[in-house]
Amino acid sequence: MSSTTEYRPKTSTGRIANFVDQRVGGSSIVKEFGRKIFPDHWSFMFGEVALYTFVILLISGTFLTFFFDPSMAHVVYNGSYNPLKGVGMSVAYHTSLDITFDVRGGLFMRQVHHWSALLFVAAVSVHMLRVFFTGAFRKPRELNWVVGCVLLILAMAAGFTGYSLPDDLLSGNGLRIIDGVIKALPIVGTYISAFLFGGEFPGTVVISRLYMLHIMLVPALILLMIAIHLFMVVVHKHTQYPGPGRTNDNVVGFPVGPVYAAKAGGFFFIVFGVVALISALFTINPIWNYGPYDPSPVSAGTQPDWYIGWVDGALRLMPGMLGDFSFDWNIPFPWGTNTLVMGVLLPMLPAAILIGTMIVWPWIERWVTKDDREFHLLDRPRNAPTRTGIGVAGVIWYCVMWAAASSDLIATHFHVALNDVTYWLRVLFFLGPIVGFIVTRRIALALQRKDREIVLHGREAGIIEMSPEGGFSERHEQVDEYKLYKLVSFQSPEVLPAQADRAGHVTRMEKTRGAISRFFFEDRVAPVTPKELAEAHEHHAHGEVEEGQKPSIGH
Repeated sequence: MSSTTEYRPKTSTGRIANFVDQRVGGSSIVKEFGRKIFPDHWSFMFGEVALYTFVILLISGTFLTFFFDPSMAHVVYNGSYNPLKGVGMSVAYHTSLDITFDVRGGLFMRQVHHWSALLFVAAVSVHMLRVFFTGAFRKPRELNWVVGCVLLILAMAAGFTGYSLPDDLLSGNGLRIIDGVIKALPIVGTYISAFLFGGEFPGTVVISRLYMLHIMLVPALILLMIAIHLFMVVVHKHTQYPGPGRTNDNVVGFPVGPVYAAKAGGFFFIVFGVVALISALFTINPIWNYGPYDPSPVSAGTQPDWYIGWVDGALRLMPGMLGDFSFDWNIPFPWGTNTLVMGVLLPMLPAAILIGTMIVWPWIERWVTKDDREFHLLDRPRNAPTRTGIGVAGVIWYCVMWAAASSDLIATHFHVALNDVTYWLRVLFFLGPIVGFIVTRRIALALQRKDREIVLHGREAGIIEMSPEGGFSERHEQVDEYKLYKLVSFQSPEVLPAQADRAGHVTRMEKTRGAISRFFFEDRVAPVTPKELAEAHEHHAHGEVEEGQKPSIGH
């Protein structure tokens, strides 16, 4: 006969926790997740910054939702801001001014929301760059990389829909550009524009529709992507940088509870404090200076937020004519002639190339290398020179288009001709990525050669010695084991030529893959082998013995 004693907590908190645990099994979930190990490295914080700024966005956005009315009905302003009294405007712009000047803490919360939105997209972008340059997208994390790409697109969508809500002059110009791009689509463009705006631009419903997207659909999708991303991180375990004791089969770091949870909680309040400080000290998007949107005048100097500016910059770089060649193509259809406005559609191609290449890159690299192993150790960017060069080329391409969105301000601030700025940016649009790729790859290869030299001959100690014969040389010291492991523990793929299939044929696709493999890996610096390292150590040991037998030089 056996008896069991039921656990009875003595405190009210314990009784509540025990009640919940008996019904949902929370302790097993907390126990399993709390034991997860996460490596500790400063570059992993960018993902945390993205998560924390999104939480700040939800908090500040909820506050703003209580006071904002997305109606485009016409009213006359009679609020606290005297310069706009008696001016006709939409209800959306009116309530935006009310939040700014009449709601206690409204301006601060508006700025917290806007600054955290900029930092959210920036953190996601830098986090994606870290993943790309270190090769963290490789098997088994390809799908998680795609989730990150979708998350970046949703972050830009959330920013643009929120940026357009105040219905001021600046946001109205942005919507006008979107309307022009939509109308450039053949056949269906005018129908989509009429549906989105509720008629001819600017319509009467676009603000309310963007508002629904901004506070409901896009945040829900972002939350879903974040949940999937974190789930995959737990399932696949976190990547880590090479080091002693770190392999593809383990994770060296701290458990979630209590160490990592405490550090993450403190970091959240640091991020929140920095955003609050920036929002209190620096003005952003002063809608009271822009005034309500009026589609009749044309304004100069309008600048979209940085994450949308690159698309606007691509439009500015596109010429309307090349000599006598026009980019407006008239295509006859049975129902009449339709104009294909390539001057508006072609600038959308760089965005499609960048985003599309980014999404499929894990499969491109796996196809080139034919390496289907799992990777849990990260690469140093210098040890993947071609990938690093391609990444830098993409960043330069993006930055040129981003700078082009400010071409008019560059011209006015530096007192140069606008056409000259445009021409130089067009040259950089084509040559900048090529030069950036070549220079980056050569730098990465040079750094690899430097690492190889340090491993075999030691680092420069900064001590100059004179031999009895009068010659001078610098003393070298061997690096410690941790540094040595970091310098030699990496894989350097070799060129994989085109291979025949089972029938003995080399397909055109396989020839293409072989050519790309040669482009990727023909220039390479092989890591130091154990045999080379042993020979180098033996040589240094022999040299030290001989040095000890030489007479010393004294004064």
